[in-house]
Amino acid sequence: MSSVFSPTRPAGRARWTALPREARDTVFLLAVVGWVLLPLTATLPIWASALAYALLAWRGSIALRHKPLPGRWQLLALLVLVVGLTLLSYRTILGADAGVTLVCMLLTLKTMEMRAKRDAMVVFFLGFFALIANFLHSQSLLTAVAIAIGLVGLLTALVHAHMPVGQPSIKFAAGLSLKMVAIGAPLTLALFVLFPRMAPLWGVPQNPTAKTGLSEEMTVGSVASLAQDEGIAFRVKFDTPQNRPPAANQLYWRGPVLSDFDGTTWRATPSFRTPDDKLFNDIATEGEPLRYELTLEPHHKPWLLTLDLTRSAPQLPRGRAYSTGDLQWLSNRPITEVTRIAVESHPRYRFGMHAGNRELAFNRRLPANSNPRTQAWVAQLMAEMGDRPDRHELLVQRLQAQLRNGGYTYTLDPGVYTGQAADEFWFDRKQGFCEHISAAFVIALRSAGVPARIVTGYQGGESNSVDGYWTVRQADAHAWAEVWLGEEKGWVRYDPTGSVNPGRVGAAQRLNTPNFMGINVSNAATINGLQQMRAVWEAVNNSWNQWVLNYTQREQMDMLSKLGLSSPNWMDLVRILGGLVLAAATIVVLVLQYQRRRTDPWLALLTQARKRMRQAGMPDAGLSSATTPRILARMVHAQAPDLAPAFGQWLKAMERQRYAHATGQAAPKAELAALRKQLRLLPWSRLRAQANKV
Repeated sequence: MSSVFSPTRPAGRARWTALPREARDTVFLLAVVGWVLLPLTATLPIWASALAYALLAWRGSIALRHKPLPGRWQLLALLVLVVGLTLLSYRTILGADAGVTLVCMLLTLKTMEMRAKRDAMVVFFLGFFALIANFLHSQSLLTAVAIAIGLVGLLTALVHAHMPVGQPSIKFAAGLSLKMVAIGAPLTLALFVLFPRMAPLWGVPQNPTAKTGLSEEMTVGSVASLAQDEGIAFRVKFDTPQNRPPAANQLYWRGPVLSDFDGTTWRATPSFRTPDDKLFNDIATEGEPLRYELTLEPHHKPWLLTLDLTRSAPQLPRGRAYSTGDLQWLSNRPITEVTRIAVESHPRYRFGMHAGNRELAFNRRLPANSNPRTQAWVAQLMAEMGDRPDRHELLVQRLQAQLRNGGYTYTLDPGVYTGQAADEFWFDRKQGFCEHISAAFVIALRSAGVPARIVTGYQGGESNSVDGYWTVRQADAHAWAEVWLGEEKGWVRYDPTGSVNPGRVGAAQRLNTPNFMGINVSNAATINGLQQMRAVWEAVNNSWNQWVLNYTQREQMDMLSKLGLSSPNWMDLVRILGGLVLAAATIVVLVLQYQRRRTDPWLALLTQARKRMRQAGMPDAGLSSATTPRILARMVHAQAPDLAPAFGQWLKAMERQRYAHATGQAAPKAELAALRKQLRLLPWSRLRAQANKV
């Protein structure tokens, strides 16, 4: 007894290849459209994403079940619904967000009336537009990868649509698409490197949530719990040996300074100084400056988040930087893209020794009846200290000692504070995160008439072991206090959170959370492995930011300088780019001419005839590259006997031209030209009609 092993294809693949050409092409194109729209679902309204995928599923069902397409009135009703919902969502159909929503919906609606090849061309056009629209919201590496896959998918569908009838392989079409991408890659790279840099048209949307991070105002006690946001705020590369930063307790990245307090909310205030006040005259620094490079993630605010104290303006790729009277550095335009800036800071400094009376009075102000228990307690402490000249500094020390020894805890889940938040913190709850601690600390100082304010920003950071950059995350967002201690010391930084939890400041530790990047883990080895994976990914993403997103006009000019140009400008870029494009076009023309000379014109004409016969419905089995003109004549006779004389005469002429050319007849080129003309005049429509009958 013998057995024969007969390999079979998977059932799913067999069903796929058994589908009619139209259904298979439609389903593949719908899958590509679904992929193109996938990154946009994070920014589209919920109704748009749901309706788009519902329409794609409906169209796929129609293709697989061979059902009729929806009628014109149904499509018109859907169009009116889409426009109405867009107006309801955005109050307009103009602008970037509304326009992208409409394009995505029109793309899916067009698939519902896709009957002919020209309809598919419109879908391709809208698909490429939607693909580019992804960059309006994000330019991250993941977005770029998703768009690259979508581009290959659309090109594959486009190439496949131009293939002859039958069942051409999608794999073959994908291969051609990848070849097209590979051929175009050098020119694309040249355009990226040399095309003059222009201001970007994109940014990332804001999404305010109850997570760690910065804001222009702070309402103490209104959030019951705070989620640690592991998103990256910025990266830092220090210009020091081995990229080493200063001590962790000096890494205070300055953001908004909050001085205005109405009893519940702290807000930033305009500067009390004008440019004529010579802002930096009352600043004293010690030691050499610390040089570093900041790569800011988009936050749609003008904050530059430099270290304390930055004396000279940071160098921006576009726009200019300016400082407020409280030493916060700002850009004259919001940070809406990944931005790299060069900075010099002095970790050791004194400033504000000559602060004006108006500024000091504002930073002593408290609303009436604000936190009476705190005010009474501080009054008692001041009475115990008497008229000592250093009583303000001594009060700071007493408050810090109270935080260290009074049973206070640092937590991200303190619950909602009601009423007088400082009173609740000092005497009742005794727990909170940095905003509770710093606000209570400043209110206590203001109760004694000591000028004090809250500074928000980031504290600490962590080194990436892969690329050496320091990463500062949203989870590093922090609030601390500045206290004015007279004309000798000026404004002095105090971090009351360090008195409650020294590890938060001294070692840049965050609170432990029960999950890592949303994954519940408890095993130390697992955590270490995940951290290493994240470090690798962030290093790759940082390389994308540095070499692609931060490739600015300055980098272009530096490149031209290295090429030997003494004073490069944008016209030099245009000349070099034009020369490269001209060279590329010349190379393409030469390659095409070379290929044309190597191609046998007789074989090309016979291949064209086989293609026309295949399009007319002749069976694929007999139309291989080895089929001779005589065999083709027999096939036509078997398929359409009445057309055999016309086709047979042309095919016999082809055979004679190849094998029986005699001296004295017309030159081969002239004969081939006549045969090409005769090929177009053959009765192809009649052959197609008779082939369809068979």
